[in-house]
Amino acid sequence: MDMEQQVEHCHLPIRGLNLHVAQEGKGERGTVVFLHGFPEIWYSWRHQMLAVAAAGYRAVAPDWRGYGLSDQPPEQEAASYDDLVQDLLAILDALSISKEPGRPEADFGRYDVKRVVRTIYILFSRSEIPIAKEDQEIMDLADLSTPLPEWFTEEDLAVYASLYEKSGFRYPMEMPYRSLHKRQPTEDPKFQVPVFVVMGEKDYVFKFPGVESVLRDGIMEKFAPDLKITYLPEGSHFVQEQFPEKVNELLISFLKDHPVSA
Repeated sequence: MDMEQQVEHCHLPIRGLNLHVAQEGKGERGTVVFLHGFPEIWYSWRHQMLAVAAAGYRAVAPDWRGYGLSDQPPEQEAASYDDLVQDLLAILDALSISKEPGRPEADFGRYDVKRVVRTIYILFSRSEIPIAKEDQEIMDLADLSTPLPEWFTEEDLAVYASLYEKSGFRYPMEMPYRSLHKRQPTEDPKFQVPVFVVMGEKDYVFKFPGVESVLRDGIMEKFAPDLKITYLPEGSHFVQEQFPEKVNELLISFLKDHPVSA
């Protein structure tokens, strides 16, 4: 049988464009998605598509927007890699292909929400950055025998768990951490209001390169001219929960020192 006769072709309505997708195989063992570069189109994967289909997989190879049999985007000068990512995710959804979770999501997915929140509070309330070994994941660094921080109660844990049962962890993983590289640069970034920072001396964040220098060596003042920083000697990353009375006292004092006219 001719190769072109074996491969199925369709057009999917994706984000306002009709994108061409070539497919082959039943997918008993899963799906393999092939993505071309320039100057290729889907056809560059023809040999591999037939091979993985014969091995029991579903082979899928789209033409990117603007390539081959796919529609041209209306504003070609506005092209961005983000368009390709969003197109791909929409294609996977349209073809009912599951998207593998990121590493943290896969790690968290092994346990219920309460166990995940418990482990995070245990690990990130310490003064060292929690780092899993090569054969470990973060969730392996604490178990149910590891006590909660003394200032974090089972009742607190239950509240957190009930709220994350609703939202899950997918978006919190994206925003803010995975989205930092997408931030647009701000010209002459500077706070125009008083800034107050309360940090624990035992916050693991201090162990990241450059953080302590930014806070202690006057670098932060370049961006926040009216800056006050207070350090709590025994404070952790969650200082507002660990020492609520002290943080409240500092906060009220700062607010009184900076009255706002009605």
